[in-house]
Amino acid sequence: MTPLGRPLFIGHEIYRHSSYGGWHPLRIPRVSTVMDLSRALGWLPRAAYVTSPRAKPAAIAAFHTPDYIAALQEAERTGEVSAAVRARHNIGTHANPVFPEMYRRPATSAGAALLAGELLAGGGVVYAPACGTHHALADAASGFCYFNDPVLAILSLRRQGLRRIAYVDIDAHHGDGVEIAFRDEPEVLVLSVHEENRWPRTGALGDRGAGNVWNLPVPRGFHDDEMALARDAVILPAVQAHRPEAIVLQCGADGVTEDPQSRMELSNNAHWAVAAALMPLAPRMLGLGGGGYNPWSVGRLWTGIWGTLSGQEVPERLPAQAEAVLRALRWEGRTRVTVPPESWVTTLRDPLRGGSIRSEVRDRISALRSRLTAEA
Repeated sequence: MTPLGRPLFIGHEIYRHSSYGGWHPLRIPRVSTVMDLSRALGWLPRAAYVTSPRAKPAAIAAFHTPDYIAALQEAERTGEVSAAVRARHNIGTHANPVFPEMYRRPATSAGAALLAGELLAGGGVVYAPACGTHHALADAASGFCYFNDPVLAILSLRRQGLRRIAYVDIDAHHGDGVEIAFRDEPEVLVLSVHEENRWPRTGALGDRGAGNVWNLPVPRGFHDDEMALARDAVILPAVQAHRPEAIVLQCGADGVTEDPQSRMELSNNAHWAVAAALMPLAPRMLGLGGGGYNPWSVGRLWTGIWGTLSGQEVPERLPAQAEAVLRALRWEGRTRVTVPPESWVTTLRDPLRGGSIRSEVRDRISALRSRLTAEA
């Protein structure tokens, strides 16, 4: 089991004061909000909290190239990149900017991923909300992601002697970097549910690779009842058939209605239900964060994931100390400051957002289930 036989939360204070810049979607606080809100709810005692180490370059090189790692270190040191480095490694761009902690911050998340694999060697549950950067490539940044910590977590689990890993990704964006890393590895199940025609515009229904890759692209407006069908008809059967020794769940929060980076219509209940349903299917469970660009919705959703993984009961109304955490958040744009509705600061659980299941959703789920059944 994990130390003390209890679920563990890996965090770090670096996320409290670090951002990608005042104009970037990742200018908002996320992990620090989850830490503060979990503590305010009494869900994060000191014994459950583990401070993430910063991964060393040699450890990060389990997936990423030494040249790329060195380029990030040098960009952080000098605060700039050359045109050649920008072209090769895709850093110093609008999406992947140079910022003061551009090596230390992702190296800390990478350290959490690597440590999680070690902590789970004997079984248990670990939550690392700073992880989930599923777009990063071996030699380049991509989609706000500098190091691919889901890949590093899976590699860490495999170094503990585990072979059969299930990676489930419910971010609004396709987990392309993880798919590329394991598309020819049949012992690693990679399953992504994501919005179609959303950047990076990969992960089509028929995309497979030579390994154990499955994609379910869904239309805009995808809601709780449609996710429940996808969960029960595709996600759970695929994971059960794989018989994993560990499950890694990427819980990107950008699929909820309030998020500006997708057009999905989920509530945070959908993510919590997927996490709860997956937990009994393997002796090891690793929860990760991912996308999420509304500070209130991502903080509430990810705190609820920790509550799900650690067996907490969600209160109908937040206690005053937890409410104060959410009221203190700011989401400043170039021309306005968002004022949150009361439900964003007084509750953790969203209202359910369901509806009729559209034929196009049903048909895609049916097609993918048929393929899964045929290969079982």
